[in-house]
Amino acid sequence: MTDTKLLLATTNQGKTREIKNFLRSLPVHVFSLRDLKIRSFFEERGHTFLDNARGKSLFYGQEWQDMILGEDSGLEIDVLSGAPGIVSARFSGPAATDEKNILKVLDMLEKVPLKNRQAKFISCMVLTRQGKVLTQIQEEVQGFITSEKRGRHGFGYDPIFYYPPLQKTFAELSPEEKNTISHRGRALKRLKEYLDKWLTTLHDA
Repeated sequence: MTDTKLLLATTNQGKTREIKNFLRSLPVHVFSLRDLKIRSFFEERGHTFLDNARGKSLFYGQEWQDMILGEDSGLEIDVLSGAPGIVSARFSGPAATDEKNILKVLDMLEKVPLKNRQAKFISCMVLTRQGKVLTQIQEEVQGFITSEKRGRHGFGYDPIFYYPPLQKTFAELSPEEKNTISHRGRALKRLKEYLDKWLTTLHDA
């Protein structure tokens, strides 16, 4: 059972840290694309987060024979008609960075009052093995966009995503706190439950 390998279909170090940390208690060796000498990368052309997550997982499965987790996530802001949406990571252009993306969002919302700055984070995960989809998961969390950055933790839009129940932005939460309530944390909880059952079945077979 300890020989089971899971490839994370991402080069995003923030996502990799969160996922590895969440799954660390399972007997699974977790790798990311940065660990492998991958020369061709999946081009996101899907119309939804789920499309892209599934596409990533199946694409890298052509060179990886064990389990692959494709994950796509992003921020949707109501007053911006769901933008940045599936282009969250590259919202500010080809040379996008977290800082540039945040500044673009804040600039677009400059004259929008807090009560109208509702937003949600969405995370979609698709787990495949040898070309077959084992499970797919979608989770989300509701919040608001602040008028300025707050906090030093996290990555992406975390410094401007305010979570009302805790009265903090995601960047003001510790990694452990964030994982209990975030979109990706909720999805990972379901993934972990699935993997635990799957590994038990594999071990008992």
